[in-house]
Amino acid sequence: MSESLEKRTFLDLQKAGLNQFGNLALGWFLTIFIIRLIELIYGSTTQNIDDALIFLWARGSLYDFIYFSKSIVFLGLIHQALLFISPNIAKIITWVIISVLTLLHLSLMQYFMTSLVPLGADLYSYSLDDIKQTVGAAGVPVLGIIGMIVIVSLQFLLFQTLTKKAPIHRFILPLVIWALAFVVYYFDAELQIPSHQFSNEFDNYLTYNKSLYFSNSSYDYFVASDDEVDIYADSYLGIGGALLGGNNEILKVNYLDENNYPFLRIDSTQDVLGNFFNKSPQKPNIVFLLVEGLGRAFTGEGAYLGNYTPFIDSLSQKSLYWSNFLSEGGRTFAVLPSILGSLPFGKSGFNDLGNNMPVNNSLIGIMKRAGYHTAFYYGGDSKFDNMKLFLQKEGIDQVNDEPTFTGSGYLKLPKSSSSFTWGYDDKSLFKRYFDVNANETSKPSFQVILTVSTHSPFLINNQSIYTQKLLQYSQSPKARMTPSQQQNAKDYTQMLSTVIYTDEAIREFFEKYKKRKDFANTIFVITGDHRMPEIPMATKIDRFHVPLIIYSPLLKRSVKFESISTHFDIAPTIAAFMNKNYGVAKPLVTNWIGTGIDTVRQFRNVHSYPLMMTKAQMIDFIYGDYVLNGTDLYQIGPNMSMTLSPEKDAQSAVKANFDIFKQKNEKILKGTKLLPDSVRLK
Repeated sequence: MSESLEKRTFLDLQKAGLNQFGNLALGWFLTIFIIRLIELIYGSTTQNIDDALIFLWARGSLYDFIYFSKSIVFLGLIHQALLFISPNIAKIITWVIISVLTLLHLSLMQYFMTSLVPLGADLYSYSLDDIKQTVGAAGVPVLGIIGMIVIVSLQFLLFQTLTKKAPIHRFILPLVIWALAFVVYYFDAELQIPSHQFSNEFDNYLTYNKSLYFSNSSYDYFVASDDEVDIYADSYLGIGGALLGGNNEILKVNYLDENNYPFLRIDSTQDVLGNFFNKSPQKPNIVFLLVEGLGRAFTGEGAYLGNYTPFIDSLSQKSLYWSNFLSEGGRTFAVLPSILGSLPFGKSGFNDLGNNMPVNNSLIGIMKRAGYHTAFYYGGDSKFDNMKLFLQKEGIDQVNDEPTFTGSGYLKLPKSSSSFTWGYDDKSLFKRYFDVNANETSKPSFQVILTVSTHSPFLINNQSIYTQKLLQYSQSPKARMTPSQQQNAKDYTQMLSTVIYTDEAIREFFEKYKKRKDFANTIFVITGDHRMPEIPMATKIDRFHVPLIIYSPLLKRSVKFESISTHFDIAPTIAAFMNKNYGVAKPLVTNWIGTGIDTVRQFRNVHSYPLMMTKAQMIDFIYGDYVLNGTDLYQIGPNMSMTLSPEKDAQSAVKANFDIFKQKNEKILKGTKLLPDSVRLK
């Protein structure tokens, strides 16, 4: 009798708990629904949305339901377990957890509306100092905080109403909801949602449930691992033993000892630049100008947002110019290792390996051994993203960054609302360059300049002046902008005014450089570290689409190339050019990922490389005409357009080659060397 009573008491407790939990679940569902509406309304008022809101809402609601279902599984287990302590405690703790999830959801939404990309596991890849810098630059959105407080307060009132005045008396409905949630969770329903490409990347990202994206990314970062693959399997050779790349044949690389040195290979890079240059009697100076956020979307002929860099554009017309070039990273963390060393990413970027960065043959070391003075210039603190440590490990002679700016005449960027500044503006950076190099010497130089003024929060000195210049330029006949491009200047004034400023700073830099005697013997390599993400992107690859300009008085002629290459290809190409034309020793055996810049003028891609958007997200792989983004395969067209591809064989081949890279990359994380000591240049 007592056993029957205990059983009935247990069942009654669970039934009552399900009634209570059903009300909490309903409140949580309504909260997610309301936040979705707020996000769509806010997004449509602050950005240009090209797709119908009803379609964005419908797809977004699918992701919301999946997130709701996954969260309900765990919330339900917690709630029902806490019932044995007290139904009231179960209700309070469940509500507290839901409130915390709501605040996190709102914070992730606020981050997306600021950065225009959802936050993933890259959060875990930055040091505390790096996070402080980034958050300080963005500032604290007061209205966003007020909005969070209001929503959580309304949520509390909603829960109070549901649990007191409108209880669900039957336990069947919450039980069905919970069971359905288990099904959604178990079968990973989001993978069943068919791929779809909206008109632009902002619309795509807007549909994402930001908490679901963050939690999935966090799971992949901490728990998931790549399956072991057979790198010698036939599937890795493409179709019929030929490398598959759409309409292009992929350059094949023969590695020497993949188990012990995953990227070790014979360097067979040809000198493709020599025929474009007059040979100088002395070794030329080389200056790399890496421009923060410089994307093809707003620079050069055919820039779809409009061309807002008139000087850089004029320079490209006197240069070797690649209009379909790609950065290797979606943020600055990848630019130095990719350009100077053609190096793998590791888990969170090569620099993040810190003191465990493996020894390699980089351009810095090669040029230094050839008698060059090597130096780096940056208006911010080069400790950010471990840039300084990387440069020092490569043996650079001099690092000129924010702490070294001594003397007068240097202006820092204006402080953000949280009193943060990235450092000195670009005009001060160039002034510092000329101050350091005031005395010309006979010793050749290899110098790298990284700008910062076009970085979020996009605050510059005399901003109103450059805002006026932006609007005047966009309306001028010289700009040749369409009405929609002129509207872009108004919609993205904060960002594009800094682009106008930096373009002017670069013009003044070259005007001053031309007065130097060594100008005639200098080669300038200009590119963006990545495309500015704060202006919505058109495609998945837009984030990486940057120009490459090689300018020099030594050039015989200017040429435009439409073939695709990436930052990985720069180091092998420069090394081959210097070796063939100036006898600079280059390694016969190397660890470079890149195979060299393609100088075919028509559109094509013969490369196969990974792309890493954030420090925790390596889900992109370019392979001939194809780009794999997560599980979606796209085909690339001229001007870097992208269309979803249904070709399963191609998808398998691209994924297989991506898996090869990830397996090799994983070995570097475990301490495997890039080079044997015997082949390192000394």
